[in-house]
Order: sequence, then structure tokens, then C-alpha cells
Amino acid sequence: MAKPMTRRQKRVSELLRREICYLLKTKIKDPRLGFVTVTDVEVSFDLKDAYVYVSALEGAERKEEILEGLNSASGFLRRQIAEALRLKFIPRLKFLWDDSLERGQRIEKILRKLAEERNERGDSESP
Repeated sequence: MAKPMTRRQKRVSELLRREICYLLKTKIKDPRLGFVTVTDVEVSFDLKDAYVYVSALEGAERKEEILEGLNSASGFLRRQIAEALRLKFIPRLKFLWDDSLERGQRIEKILRKLAEERNERGDSESP
């Protein structure tokens, strides 16, 4: 079982999330990263690694291309973060695809289908 994040980890995670969002919107010119959204950032206990969860408007079709673009920009992002934030260590950025939106949509679709089937059965059984 994973340990809960400390207050410091939460604070650094939120600072990094905000700064990375800002940098993606204003400083990164890579066309592969046009509609990328940072959904969450989790930092390791020692604050040396940051796991940046992202998704995109286009969905998972361009997942590999987007992650490749983000990883190629990670050095630039770290330098920009170092200039903007006062942190003892600037964590290594590791970009991961957040598929929670797609999973949520699949679950919602299944629940809707079950509700429709239940309504059809209920309608056909009533006089």
C-alpha cells in the first residue's frame, strides 16, 4: 500500500502542476503538444522525481507522439521551473498518460446501456 503524500509533497506537486500548465500554454511551441492537459502531478517522497499525468483532447490515438514530445521538452521545462520556483531540487519529470477519462467514458457507456436494458425489460413486462 502506498504511503499518503506529505503536505510538502502535495504543495510541491501543485506548484509543479501549475507551472507546467503555464509553460505548456505559453513557452512550448511543439505542434504535437497543442491540446495537452496536465491532469495530476505526484512527486516522490524525496522530491527528486515528478510523475506528470497528461491527457489530450484528441484522446489516446496520439498518446505516443504526445509523450515523445513532452519527454523531449522535459529538459527545457526543468530549466524553466528552476527559474520560476524556489526549490532545493528540481525533480526529474516523467510523463505518463492518464487514461482515467477514457475509462470513465467506457464505464458510463456500460452503465447507460444497462439502464436502457433495464428500462426495456421493465416496459415490456408492464401491461
